[in-house]
Amino acid sequence: MALTHNVMAVTFGVMGNIISFIVFLAPVPTFVRICKKKSIEGFESLPYVSALFSAMLWIYYALQKDGAGFLLITINAVGCFIETIYIILFITHANKKARISTLKVLGLLNFLGFAAIILVCELLTKGSNREKVLGGICVGFSVCVFAAPLSIMRVVIRTKSVEFMPFSLSLFLTISAITWLFYGLAIKDFYVALPNILGAFLGAVQMILYVIFKYYKAPVVDEAEKPKTVSDHSINMVKLSSTPVSGDLTVQPQTNLDVSHPVKTHGGDLEDQMDKKMSN
Repeated sequence: MALTHNVMAVTFGVMGNIISFIVFLAPVPTFVRICKKKSIEGFESLPYVSALFSAMLWIYYALQKDGAGFLLITINAVGCFIETIYIILFITHANKKARISTLKVLGLLNFLGFAAIILVCELLTKGSNREKVLGGICVGFSVCVFAAPLSIMRVVIRTKSVEFMPFSLSLFLTISAITWLFYGLAIKDFYVALPNILGAFLGAVQMILYVIFKYYKAPVVDEAEKPKTVSDHSINMVKLSSTPVSGDLTVQPQTNLDVSHPVKTHGGDLEDQMDKKMSN
């Protein structure tokens, strides 16, 4: 039985390393774009700073497990290296304001924050208690990281567009969370398994939203149901611009005619001229 658990742990641990490595490489196209344009445009550094902090926490936690957390150490060490490169590239191409902001967050979170956690754990906790305290901190921070996509899902629902939520990334994040969930269960580590339950759930929700809104089409109003008279001042230009149509849409303004005063036509002018000639 123990051998079976060991095989499962190694299998899911190796799979988790491979999939997580792919996830770590997901921002590469973003940084290729940043390097080509020599500008960070509208991108933020917080996801990379927080990912670096999370990897540092999990390495410190795995070191408390006396060799049982080796596969956690390997992937998070790789993650620290990759995220550090991202942050360096971001700072290099950022404007002054973004550079200073990034360095402040990096100093407060990754240096002072991490140093404070180490001091508290080393001075105030021992043995299994230290592992529990560290595990709780890792779970809390991981839940915050996993909850970050909620803002993206809100944007997708509001705009009915999946432009900012690539399906491939959501898929790999979900697979990664499921893999690490089974790894945590295999090694009987509650702190590894718990946050990945949330991660797997949110990843599945993201993919469902992608499928729904990828093929979303605004309802088309039937011509027979349209009102016969429409005021030229009641046209909602926002709705016109947001309704998907094929081809160009041209709105012709209506001309308001005052029926109390007859409008002369060219035909009417000709009749007046003939009457004048006959009277003469």
